[in-house]
Amino acid sequence: MGESFRVGDVLRVACPFTEVRVAGFGYDHVAVEWPWWEVDPDCDWIVWNGQVALPLDQDGDGGLFRTDPAPGRLRAGEVCRVGIPPTVVQVIDVAHYDPPQETGRLPRPRLELVVLPYGESQHPELEYQGEGLNPGDGIPVAYELLFRPHAWLVEGDEVADAAGRAWRFDGPWRWYPFDGVAEEPPSWPLTLLTRDGREPTPAQAEAVARATAAGDHAGESARWSELTGATPPPPGR
Repeated sequence: MGESFRVGDVLRVACPFTEVRVAGFGYDHVAVEWPWWEVDPDCDWIVWNGQVALPLDQDGDGGLFRTDPAPGRLRAGEVCRVGIPPTVVQVIDVAHYDPPQETGRLPRPRLELVVLPYGESQHPELEYQGEGLNPGDGIPVAYELLFRPHAWLVEGDEVADAAGRAWRFDGPWRWYPFDGVAEEPPSWPLTLLTRDGREPTPAQAEAVARATAAGDHAGESARWSELTGATPPPPGR
C-alpha cells in the first residue's frame, strides 16, 4: 500500500514470526531483544536499550505482536518468536512527521497509524485508544487494504446531496454540512462540487455520481461494520 492510508480503512496486518531472545520480565510485560531496529546515534535525549516490552496478557487487549510460545511459558535468556498473526484492524488516526520523529531508534518514523483490532469500537471521548504502527520503520509488517469507506471521495471534497444540501467530506465519519445541521448523513446520489478547491474534472464528477447512484451512507457503514465487528462513530465526530 505504500504510505496511502486513511482514517476508516479496514486493513489486514501481519508480520512474519522472527526469533528473538527474552531479555526479562516486568510485572505486566515480557521484554525481548528487538530484531528490527537499531540505536539512533544522533539522538542524544533518548537512549534505547535495544528491547521492546510486550504485554504478558496476549489474549485480551494485549496489542498486535505475539510471542510464540506465550509469555507464561518463557524464561529470561530463552529464544522465542515474535510476530503478528493475520489480524483485521481499523485505522482511527493517521499522522505524518516531517522531520521524522526522534525515538532513539532507527529508522525514524515518518508515518504513524493508530489502529483498533476487530471487535473494538472507537470512543471519541477517550483520551487515547488503539495501538500505533509505523509503516516504513523497518518492521516487515504487511498491510492489506480490505475496505475503504467512500473510497471515491477525497478529504476536503465538497458535495451536494440528493436534497441539494452542500457538505464537506473530511473522512467517512466527518461530514460537515454548510448549513450547520448534521443530524443525518448526506442522502445519495452525491454531486461533486469541488476537489482541492477547484471545479472537479468530468472524470472525477462522473466517478462520484456513478459510485453513489445506488446505495447510501448506511450501506457503506454496514459493510464497514461487517468487516471490523465495530460500530462506526456518528457523522461529524
